Amino acid sequence: MEVNVPTRRDRLYPLDLLRGLLIILMALDHANFHIAQQHSAGEYWGGFMPVYPTPVHFITRFITHFSAPGFFFLMGAGMVLFFQSRTNKGWSKKEIRMHFLIRGLVLIAFQLALNFGRIWSTGSTSAPLWYLGVLAALGAGMIFCIPLLELKPIFLAYGAVLFFIIMEILTPDPRMWGRVFTDIPGVLLVFAGGQQDFWVNYPLFAWIEVILLGMMFGNWLQRKPEKAYKGGALLGSLFLVAFLVLRFMNGFGNIRSYQPGSWIEFLNLVKYPPSMTFNLFTIGINLILLWIISIIIPETIKPGNPLLVYGRTPLFSYLAHLVIYAVMGRVFVPQGSNLLIMYALWLLGLGILYLFSLWYGEYKRTQTENSWVRFL
Repeated sequence: MEVNVPTRRDRLYPLDLLRGLLIILMALDHANFHIAQQHSAGEYWGGFMPVYPTPVHFITRFITHFSAPGFFFLMGAGMVLFFQSRTNKGWSKKEIRMHFLIRGLVLIAFQLALNFGRIWSTGSTSAPLWYLGVLAALGAGMIFCIPLLELKPIFLAYGAVLFFIIMEILTPDPRMWGRVFTDIPGVLLVFAGGQQDFWVNYPLFAWIEVILLGMMFGNWLQRKPEKAYKGGALLGSLFLVAFLVLRFMNGFGNIRSYQPGSWIEFLNLVKYPPSMTFNLFTIGINLILLWIISIIIPETIKPGNPLLVYGRTPLFSYLAHLVIYAVMGRVFVPQGSNLLIMYALWLLGLGILYLFSLWYGEYKRTQTENSWVRFL
């Protein structure tokens, strides 16, 4: 099957390749959930932080943390680049904004469809019916940021910093865990939580800062791509330095303090909602990876490169991989498995996903820009 092969002059291919890598890591996380059934209970702002039986269990979870913030960041960059490319092709601003509105609603609709399909349930757990996960937050975040598409990069940076600080301040004290779950606006917008059959892991405002940062980066890419990647690497390095400072201080920026004594405790960060340290570390690494990808990939990418195949069909790959691993878990290991079996089935699942995504990517490429498949 023939595959479109971008060249080094294509300013978007590092974004696609990073997105593909993040999908692979995300697949590991969901394989761990559906197959091993050893996924952590969550790194919340309150309650018990997860305890891992071995370093391998922790690393299996830790390396997947880069996926969610990476997706929000890349979505922000993609929105700006899409806005500019469609403007150049003659689309009106109204048409572009309507496209983003529909796409955001589609993401939310898929979140609800997955919930009703009980995709988040396993043989040992039952998931809330009204669960707001990453797809809902991505969709709502896209809609929220539509009016901000034409802001100058400096104002996007100011907005990101503002949300970065305010969200940390508004997150409740860990001792309030369980006491504020009736505050529905707070749960939906600021902090994770819920009750009975309703649960939020990805409150909207907690991730806006990452989308705005991505939109700022998208503006950089429009002007001088190579300079943008270098500047991103520098910014990412500064983020990592800031992460180390805040983490060693063990106070503001962590949402909750940790007990010093082990490297696992040091890296066991609050994700729901993302603490300053979580976002600084994960976005810092993502920015550095983008720069590395932009300089080490050869002039042409081999046809069928898995990262490219997954990265150019992100929503399809997301939906397909969930079904693949859910079926594997329920058919082969309904009571869970050890990590060795999980890793084997994860690789098998990636192979199956590759075939589906390769087919869909080629089919999508043959469709017009106004085709419905562009929303998947």
